[in-house]
Amino acid sequence: MPARTAEGVRDVAVVDVGSNSVRLVTYRLEGRAIWTVYNEKVLAGLGRDIGETGRLSPEGVEAAMDALRRFRAVIDGVQPHEVYVAATAAVRDAADGPAFVERVRREAGLDIRVITGREEARYSALGVVAGYPKARGVVGDLGGASLELVRVEKDEPGDGVTLPLGPFSQGTNRFDPGRSRAMALETLEKARRFATDSFHAVGGAWRSLALLHMTLQDYPLKIVHQYEIGASQTLDLCRFVAKQSRASLERIPGLSRKRADVLPWAAVVLGAVIETLAAKRVTFSAYGLREGLLYDGMPPELRELDPLVEGCAALGRRQGVIPELGPALAGWLRPAFEDLEPVFGAHLDGVLLEAACRLADVGARLHPEHRAALAFTQVLHAPIAGQGHAQRAFLAAAVFARYGGAGATPEEKTVRRLLDKRTADRARVLGLAMRLGADLAGRAPAPLTDSALELGKDRMVITAARDRADILLGEQTAKRAGALADALGVRVELRTA
Repeated sequence: MPARTAEGVRDVAVVDVGSNSVRLVTYRLEGRAIWTVYNEKVLAGLGRDIGETGRLSPEGVEAAMDALRRFRAVIDGVQPHEVYVAATAAVRDAADGPAFVERVRREAGLDIRVITGREEARYSALGVVAGYPKARGVVGDLGGASLELVRVEKDEPGDGVTLPLGPFSQGTNRFDPGRSRAMALETLEKARRFATDSFHAVGGAWRSLALLHMTLQDYPLKIVHQYEIGASQTLDLCRFVAKQSRASLERIPGLSRKRADVLPWAAVVLGAVIETLAAKRVTFSAYGLREGLLYDGMPPELRELDPLVEGCAALGRRQGVIPELGPALAGWLRPAFEDLEPVFGAHLDGVLLEAACRLADVGARLHPEHRAALAFTQVLHAPIAGQGHAQRAFLAAAVFARYGGAGATPEEKTVRRLLDKRTADRARVLGLAMRLGADLAGRAPAPLTDSALELGKDRMVITAARDRADILLGEQTAKRAGALADALGVRVELRTA
């Protein structure tokens, strides 16, 4: 029987048998929020010989079998509600792929679903959408044996294609940047219909390229998900990597030796994709096929929810936040903040307001002397989908101000890199407003329904129902209101109605 969890919460395991890696990931699904609980991979190299022999690598098969038998044992211990087992291009294309599938069923007790190239492209695109619902453009998933391209419009995958552009599909010929680039460009000719401004890169090798670019640029936030760079910078990075020796790549901190083998080819292919599709920007996604399988299995009403708001709510629940507090606080603040000039755009500003309010009490169980700094760090680095790096910094800065953090934030270099002064100031205003609302109501949702916050040209008005007027009394409430008014450059006015 599956492990007991709270209502609406499910544990799910995904076994991904790829051409290069074999991986087990266990997830906890809290509605629309997807949390990774455990992640283990083995770079078995199943498809290492596919370009030369048309068969799976014998050494790769044995490494994969060892990993899959262990994964079966882990799954038996976790007892998830659901288990997905999927194999991609190497098993799909190899002459001995069916025999491998049968051996896995017999020895590891896992029933592998060998997905088609079209399905692989679709699930990868769904994964990108699961991680960032507003993703538009073309998704490219580079695996060990193939590259899947699929267009994403209106939150759904469209036209797709599978191309033999994985590093293992090219055989064992010695890597040559010029010859490999020409081969990639020739293969991509049939994909010109996928021309796009925005390209979303999926796959371990491309994520390694993103991490390398962060290192070269001294980028302060080492989170690959939704890391975005322009096309010209990406092409410079690809040319640089393609020229490096294996020994040079192996000296890069955090890059595995096996990943160094395929990184030059991954760089050549990414550069060729950008040139062929005339992309203007590249966004790297940590979500892909595995998360696409999970997203595809969600009921429609969950898929329509915003992952950032739901993820922040789930994080708050883990810290003991009253579930009703966030929505009540957002409702209390919304009329006032809708009158302010947007910083990210009206829609995204509204999403960030809802998300921030779900985090308004996230530090309740942290030590008071360190609450602001700890809550800031937790929010900045939380594995919550649906946000870019600037939005991470915005929410973290807002939570820091909500807990009375004054002056520079704990990672000021990161905040300054990601937010301009106007946006950083707005984050502070939001934090001070959450502090006021939470303290005014005693961190309970009910009193907020009996009061209101309004912003005028030169004043901030707090109104309470006549029979609840006493809620406006108190030194702490006045202090919180004064701090928010000072940040907005207005004066405070208290009223009863």
